[in-house]
Amino acid sequence: MFFHAGCMDCENIKSRYKVMKILLKAFKTEIAPTIKQKAKIICSIGIARFLYNQYIAYNKKLYKMYQRGLLDSRQKHFVTAKDFDKYVNHNLKIKLPWIDECGSKARKKALVNAEIAFKRFFDGLAGFPRFKKKSNQDMKLYFPKNNKGDWRIWRHKLMIPTLKQVRLKEFGYLPVGAKVINGTVSCKAGRFYVSVVIDIDEKSKYNKDLEASYHITTDGIGIDLGVKDLAIVSNGNTFKNINKSSKVKRLEKRLRREQRRLSRKYEFRKTKGGATATASANIDKQKLKVQKIHHRIDTIREGYENKVVHEIVKQKPRFITMEDLNVRGMMKNKHLAKAVAAQRFNLILAKLKRKAQIIGIEFRTVDRFYPSSKNCHTCGHTNKGLKLKDRVYICPKCGYTEDRDFNAALNLRDAKEYRVA
Repeated sequence: MFFHAGCMDCENIKSRYKVMKILLKAFKTEIAPTIKQKAKIICSIGIARFLYNQYIAYNKKLYKMYQRGLLDSRQKHFVTAKDFDKYVNHNLKIKLPWIDECGSKARKKALVNAEIAFKRFFDGLAGFPRFKKKSNQDMKLYFPKNNKGDWRIWRHKLMIPTLKQVRLKEFGYLPVGAKVINGTVSCKAGRFYVSVVIDIDEKSKYNKDLEASYHITTDGIGIDLGVKDLAIVSNGNTFKNINKSSKVKRLEKRLRREQRRLSRKYEFRKTKGGATATASANIDKQKLKVQKIHHRIDTIREGYENKVVHEIVKQKPRFITMEDLNVRGMMKNKHLAKAVAAQRFNLILAKLKRKAQIIGIEFRTVDRFYPSSKNCHTCGHTNKGLKLKDRVYICPKCGYTEDRDFNAALNLRDAKEYRVA
């Protein structure tokens, strides 16, 4: 669209475009497919996972040959997803015709995801790509919108390509009649979910991040993440550790009991021997029980994290300052590894950063070597003798006494050296 300088009509259109900004929002909800649709989803996910693993195995073989110097300059040491998709269509499908039961777009997306994993490894951003296990249930089916009728949303159902109309478990959660760009279908612990990317107006009631209505009401805040409490904010708010709640502890106790039962079933099958040593209907049922408890605990943690992020952002601070935690280094401490893993620090940091960028809050990260817990907030003295077991900070120079984590949050808020994300 072209605009003319000085034209009032064009200025009005410009102002309308500023007000009516189009956003891409993702929505995820549970679906209730029929038995036939469930079988189709599970089958397609299995085929997509098979091709993902085949692509990794092929490139892994080439990578090892390249390292040993077995490939000459004319031979490729890496196959792209596009080339491997051609190999699947022209060769592999002839040997394994059941590959066609999965949609071509879903197959191609699985290969593209595997290629991205390799590129991240080559760029030094991640480790070497791993094979996807069936038990992890981390594969998703990708469906773009190719036809006009694809991804049409009603109040109680939606149209998914190849699956046709699928009922929703929660009515009215997805925007009715909205324009869907693409979507994915996944399965977790026997439950099926759909995630869609939708074009919505900034003023829509489905947009919870209204940038236009955002106004700074408070000064900046510092947040210290910990194991005892999840987050301590410099304004005095403290968010408790959800893993210490009676609900999570009860579920973890139940999980340990069901895992012991599963282990005993495996041992019993091994004593029988044979090809079915680790496969039986009872073992599959027990696996599903364990998966459901894992899924329940993950859902509780994720819901609490979202609540914490919302409560922090709702204060409308000018900036948020957090420490760039070395989570991998913290996991090496065998006494704290389990507690650190349960807190999911990286996910909270990513969610807060994303939310701040959407709304317009300045998100600051302080260097991981900054001694926020050891510095006195009053006089600036560094107490090098402070140990992890000391939960109350007492300054040896000025006598300032405060909770260790709250003192760290204050120091993060007032940090002079930081990096804006």
